Amino acid sequence: MNEEMIDKIKYAHQEWLCALDAVSSPIFLHDKDFRILRCNKAYSQYAGIPYAEIIGRAYYELFPKNDGPLPHCTEALEDPLSEGSEEDVKIEDKLFHSKGFIIKDEHGNYLYSLHILEDITEQRQIEEALRTSEEKFRALVESTNDWIWEIDRNGNYTYASPRVESLLGYTPEEVVGKSPFDFMPLEDAQRLRGEFQKLITKHTPLFGLENTNVCKDGTIKILETSGLPFFDKNGVFAGYRGIDRDITERKQSEVSLHQANRALKTLSAVNTALVRAANEGELLKNVTDIIVQQASYQLAVVVYADENPQKSIRPVSAAGMDITHYWAEDITWDDTEKGQLPVCEAIRSGKTQICHNIACAIGFKGWKESTLSKGFASNIALPLNNTHRTFGALCIYSTEENTFDKEEIRLLEELANDLAYGIMNLRARVEQEQHATLLRQSLEQSIQTIAATVEARDPYTAGHQHRVSELATAIAREMNLSKEQIQGIHLASIIHDLGKIHIPAEILSKPGKLNTIEFMLIQTHPQEGYNILKEVKFPWPIADIILQHHEKLDGSGYPQGLKGDKILLEAKIICVADVVEAMSSHRPYRASLGIKPALNEIKRGRGSWYDPSVVDACLKLFEEKRFKFSTTHS
Repeated sequence: MNEEMIDKIKYAHQEWLCALDAVSSPIFLHDKDFRILRCNKAYSQYAGIPYAEIIGRAYYELFPKNDGPLPHCTEALEDPLSEGSEEDVKIEDKLFHSKGFIIKDEHGNYLYSLHILEDITEQRQIEEALRTSEEKFRALVESTNDWIWEIDRNGNYTYASPRVESLLGYTPEEVVGKSPFDFMPLEDAQRLRGEFQKLITKHTPLFGLENTNVCKDGTIKILETSGLPFFDKNGVFAGYRGIDRDITERKQSEVSLHQANRALKTLSAVNTALVRAANEGELLKNVTDIIVQQASYQLAVVVYADENPQKSIRPVSAAGMDITHYWAEDITWDDTEKGQLPVCEAIRSGKTQICHNIACAIGFKGWKESTLSKGFASNIALPLNNTHRTFGALCIYSTEENTFDKEEIRLLEELANDLAYGIMNLRARVEQEQHATLLRQSLEQSIQTIAATVEARDPYTAGHQHRVSELATAIAREMNLSKEQIQGIHLASIIHDLGKIHIPAEILSKPGKLNTIEFMLIQTHPQEGYNILKEVKFPWPIADIILQHHEKLDGSGYPQGLKGDKILLEAKIICVADVVEAMSSHRPYRASLGIKPALNEIKRGRGSWYDPSVVDACLKLFEEKRFKFSTTHS
């Protein structure tokens, strides 16, 4: 071997030693007795001993320190076929991965062992942290109430958390490979597939997408889907990861709340209609309109149960459609084949009848095809009860199945009770009004009879009281008094001179001027009229009006000399009407003075004798509205 070759070998050896020293992991060579033949700087640093003191010493005395060589090192030397071995070694607070290699010559004879100690402490800590994190994530995934999933770019599930089984009844294995649309009703799947494809194409995040799913047992669950797109290491869209949350109960609560609010608003509107209704027909029309227009039910019908031999059910009001083309004339509340509809049973039993699904209802046999053809799917019949019987029912129809839940039924029952009460109230009011009308007619006939009796004794003033009543009521209307006040003035006017029945007829019909005693006797007629009527219970103060109809504002009138506000307005009106009629009519002691002097008289006494507002109303009647007495003056 020439000198140049020797130099190259030395240079290569030096390069190998430099390469070993550049490695950060401890590396050493040992013989069969485990004595170190060579080592790199890293080994010297870990052993804490200079290189010169290491060579020739057993490595287990230096690093890693132990009672003997590493087990895998011994096993490798004892196995003639072994080319090396490895194991993890804990050295103080660090973990090393020890690898040993058997170096042999070209004949297979052992030369030495190469040992590398790699510090894997940080790597194992990372692996442990990752494992812990994975366990926590797995526990979270498996314990959460949400179904966690992953789909690929084609929209097929590649992962489904165990929650899917308790949610839909399918195992994760049954879900993987299928698409979300495989679990939806056909109509929903067809509707959502296109929308979902648009979102996937644009890689749009999914937030709160509501969708209906059919469980393995056939039940329905409503899920809320949210997810984010993910991409592979090359930035290519790979699919979506997300969650599905069961919102079935929430949606059911929302529907129940909506239905309860709908029923409450309907109830409130119906109660307003009850208060404002002037008659029964108006009430029923308003209530059925409210149920359809405000509550969005499709049909509302009020029916009455007739007490005839056929026990007919008669529709009286409806909204939503013309019931003459729908309601069967032969429906009866008798327990026969024609009386099996919910409305029939509601009238018979006096209890609410609910049909959640008309298509499956036995009671709709014979009417089912017609009812379903109108789009109706559910129905409720609410009895209308009075204290004696069920006199009718309120029927409400919906185009959706299972429309009426417990709370809505309770509120609709309250509505039906209020409606029944309102109907009976209006009927009672009509009866009372009819009774009151009869009483008023009887009262007026009696008063007219009394007036005729009075005027029969005084032929010269025949018709005077009627004419005074005519003018007095016209003044009252001009003053915008209430109907009740006008009626009282009318009746009081007709008999305002009732007390003259106690005045001798010869004085009443005396053609000449009355003397003082006779005039004083005439002045007693208001008191005498009061005495006759004071015990009679009129709806108006008739006796007091008659007593005061000759009083003057300044107290100069009779019989009590009352002043101003102490005099009833009704008496003030009759007083003015009495003066105008008397002066414009013929009297036994003089001819008629005419209307003009009569009006001048009340103008002269305006504010002193006569009430200004009454005078002004009277003048307006004659001067602007051309008032004339309808009966001929005597």
